[in-house]
Amino acid sequence: MSDEIKQPQDDAVEQQAAPEADAAPEADAAEKAAKGKKKKEKGYTFTREQVEQMELAVKQLESVKDQYVRLTAEYDNYRKRTTKEKDNIYQDAKADTVKAFLDVYDNLERAAAAEGGEDSPHKKGLEMIFQQYKTILEKLGVTEIEAKGKPFDPEKMNAVMHIDDEALGENEVAQVFQAGFMMGDKVIRYAIVQVAN
Repeated sequence: MSDEIKQPQDDAVEQQAAPEADAAPEADAAEKAAKGKKKKEKGYTFTREQVEQMELAVKQLESVKDQYVRLTAEYDNYRKRTTKEKDNIYQDAKADTVKAFLDVYDNLERAAAAEGGEDSPHKKGLEMIFQQYKTILEKLGVTEIEAKGKPFDPEKMNAVMHIDDEALGENEVAQVFQAGFMMGDKVIRYAIVQVAN
């Protein structure tokens, strides 16, 4: 009987010792894993030549990046400049074309202002054509320079005569001989005027 009793106790002791023995390999594995991580965390070692090559590669990359940024900016400036030049060429061609037709405007204005019968169908027809012509010029962005009674502006007017008139102020436009025209901010034709002193 004593042998039977001893066995279960020995089994209990062995069972208690067995978990301790199983825990020992797990602890060893954990220590090995921690050492492996430490080895991985150490990093890389490079020779002086390798470091110099890496620094050279970084400098070359910066140089190429700088060239790319400059080239992109240069292309953007080129695109803007050519767009502006195209617009200016179009505006200049349009102004030159309109300028060629301003003589017709002058002739229509003289014909409409000529004395004649008010009920004359020819005069009414000329006035209608003249109004239509003015409307076309307005649609093209052409405006007449207002000169009569305004101060003389040498950037928009040419003075061909001076008169002394106390009723008018100094450098005031007394009479317009030929109308001037502008397209936007550009003068197409200067107004020819008489200025009071």
